Amino acid sequence: MDYRTVREFGTDEFIERRSRFIGYATPVETEEEALAFVAEIKEKHRDASHNVSAFVLKNGVKRYSDDGEPKGTAGVPVLEVVEKEGLVNVAVVVTRYFGGTLLGAGGLVRAYSHGAKLGLDAAGLVTMTPCRELSLVLGYELYGKITYLLPQFQVKVLDSDFGAAVRLRLLMQESLFPRFDAQLREMTAATVIPQVERELFAPFEDFSQEI
Repeated sequence: MDYRTVREFGTDEFIERRSRFIGYATPVETEEEALAFVAEIKEKHRDASHNVSAFVLKNGVKRYSDDGEPKGTAGVPVLEVVEKEGLVNVAVVVTRYFGGTLLGAGGLVRAYSHGAKLGLDAAGLVTMTPCRELSLVLGYELYGKITYLLPQFQVKVLDSDFGAAVRLRLLMQESLFPRFDAQLREMTAATVIPQVERELFAPFEDFSQEI
């Protein structure tokens, strides 16, 4: 099944009543990766007043930390921003440098929520789709036919090698593979059979019709 996450590491910041808030977000696959990311940001900002964090994984694991802020004013709001966006496999840290003016409970909730949203927006939101990486080996006489077929299945060409035969490395959505496989075999009289190299999740937005 598809899932939504962040594309890459991202960070952004703002000032609220002289307190500096820095939002960080990054994709993670495991709890260990998430904890390591939180530890990295805390080390980077050892002198900060607070490093509030939250992460959500695809397997249902979710954690948050107020890191010394009043209960319910920091970690939970950050977690709620992640969940409201429908994201998984993502870790967020919002760092605060206290500016001398108290924000109150409502002000803290708004500030940490905004910091989390800034970090997520900077990281970029993507939909990850189940995919298959394929390899094809074909003769030059079939190259034109096959490259005409690929865009019809939203296939992304990852690599191509033109030696004694044409070798293509492709990425396509898993749901489209059975029909692609059948049509390719029919078109080439089963002389070209796609080999599945691996199954993975990839950003749906990255699929291109360019050959």
